[in-house]
Order: sequence, then structure tokens, then C-alpha cells
Amino acid sequence: MRAQRLRSTLTVLSTLTTAATLALGTGGPATAAEWPAPVHHTAAAHGLTSDLSSVTELLAQRLLLADKVAAAKYGTDTPIDDPEREARILDDVRARAAGLGLDPDAVAAVFRDQIEANKLVQRGLYARWDANPGERPTERPDLAKEVRPALDRITTQLLAALDDTERARSLPSCGPRLATAAGWSAYTHRLDGLHLKGLGRALPSVCAAP
Repeated sequence: MRAQRLRSTLTVLSTLTTAATLALGTGGPATAAEWPAPVHHTAAAHGLTSDLSSVTELLAQRLLLADKVAAAKYGTDTPIDDPEREARILDDVRARAAGLGLDPDAVAAVFRDQIEANKLVQRGLYARWDANPGERPTERPDLAKEVRPALDRITTQLLAALDDTERARSLPSCGPRLATAAGWSAYTHRLDGLHLKGLGRALPSVCAAP
């Protein structure tokens, strides 16, 4: 049932994000630095399901930080994969989830998906920059002082959002509602094809298993 729900979620997300891309036009921005500020409208204001938008908004924000992570690492000896840091993050969110009364393993699965989505975007950006030197970042963000503190703030906010939406995420209708919320987040942040793929990778564990 979980696999079927996930396929349904991703199918709906694909439809919604395709529609969003068409609505925005094909000349979408290639990098986060070129994106305009998000449109500050809520899903509820447009008659869309909004109870999960607090989660998908944070997933999109975290995904956009992959550009800065990639820019900080590109051309250095710092690898995209960092198993030790990833393990520390997952141990931390397990402990904090338990403090909130959430299932630590379920929450860790959500964050594992965020880590993998972030790395997916980083690899895509590396490939883009290798093929198109003119698109390479001209500045190197400070990974320790700028990027990771921003990721840590989103971690705290996402834990709170998962707590707030615990019941909504356990309902059978979670998949379609999650896809609707994700589609709206993709639209407001003008996600390009690579980041849409990353958003899809970020979603599988948000809805609780039946």
C-alpha cells in the first residue's frame, strides 16, 4: 500500500509541477541566485489543500540551499557525500523527534530523504557546471558559517512542522494532498527541472505508513 501511495503521490506531483512549469514559461532560471523572491500567497488562498504546505515549503527552502552547498564544495576536495555528518544529523533528529513524541525512525526517514534530495541537486549542478563553465558560481559561500546554520534552522522548523501535521500525514488522503502542496511550493519558488526532481526525491517518507 505504501508503494502504491507513493506512486500516486509522485504522479500527481509530476502533473502539478508540469502545469506550474507551463504557467511560468519555459525560460526558467538556471540557478538559485537568478530566482525571484517567492510569491507570498498561500495554498489556502487559492482553494488548495494547505495543511501540508508548511512541510513542503520547508522542503523547497532546504532544497534551494543545495545550490549554496554545491557552490561551496565545487572545485574543492570536499565531497558531496559526507556519511559522518549525515549520521550526526539523523541521530540528532531522532533524539529531537522522541522529545516531541514523534516516531524517531519515521522522522529520520524524512530527513534521510532531504539529504538524498540535496545531494541529487548537487550532483546535477556539478554536471551542469562541468558542461557549461560560464554557469559556474563566481562566489564560494562559507559552508560552516553561512550554509549549515541555515540548514540547521530549517531542521528545527521542519521538526515542528512534522509535529503539527502528524495527524494529517497519517490520513489515507495524505499522498494527493502532499502532492498538491508540493506542486504549489514548486510553483511559488519557480523550481526548474533539476529542483523539481529533487523535490520529488524529498517526498516519499512524509506521509506515514498505513
